[in-house]
Amino acid sequence: MAGGQGRKARRPLLKWILLALAVAAAVVAGRLLPVASWTKDLEGWISGLGALGYAAFYLIYVAATVLFVPGAALTIAAGFLFGLVRGTVIVSAASTTAAGLAFLIARHAARGAVEARARRDARFTAIDRAIGERGWKIVALLRLSPAVPFSLSNYFYGLTAIRFGPYLLTSWLAMLPATVLYVYLGAAGRAAARGGGRTAAENAYLAVGLVASVAVTVYLTRLARKALREAGAAPRG
Repeated sequence: MAGGQGRKARRPLLKWILLALAVAAAVVAGRLLPVASWTKDLEGWISGLGALGYAAFYLIYVAATVLFVPGAALTIAAGFLFGLVRGTVIVSAASTTAAGLAFLIARHAARGAVEARARRDARFTAIDRAIGERGWKIVALLRLSPAVPFSLSNYFYGLTAIRFGPYLLTSWLAMLPATVLYVYLGAAGRAAARGGGRTAAENAYLAVGLVASVAVTVYLTRLARKALREAGAAPRG
């Protein structure tokens, strides 16, 4: 039992270590490879498409999420391609759309198949019970500290008692911190790839912003996990 709890406690730390290593690898790649040239070419291609470029990325993101493809890489790519503000807007819209589509599919189109999958997952029972008691508050906490992968949880929520409107609004707001963090990583990689035109102050600003984004996300995640345990929504076993 103690060993299992120790492994669970180490998972969040491992996640952030891997994230830090990924950022370091991106910085090294930006120094060793002609990433700046590739980025410029890709940005030029997307800009040439105009609104269609944004629409294409949006549709790819929605389709990937509905089909259970992890969205972290695409979210980082949005920051790399579009920058922090535009990347955040596109990813926020796409992830919320995907969350809504999966919810509606589970509730109205494929309830039997999703329910059969959910009943095999011990986490769903705890989540279902907690949402029945506390509604959107549990969804918000789960979005901040997901007990199940994002793509899968979207379908699970369609089986619970929560109504579509509160679910969608809560999901959009609660997903924003992680969205901003991952888009920021992509935007930071873009700045690193462009290299030497920045001053020391600009580099410091970039580093402080990245550290602050990570710190806020980690803090919110810890608060959410604690609240989920107190609410009885933290899965056992």
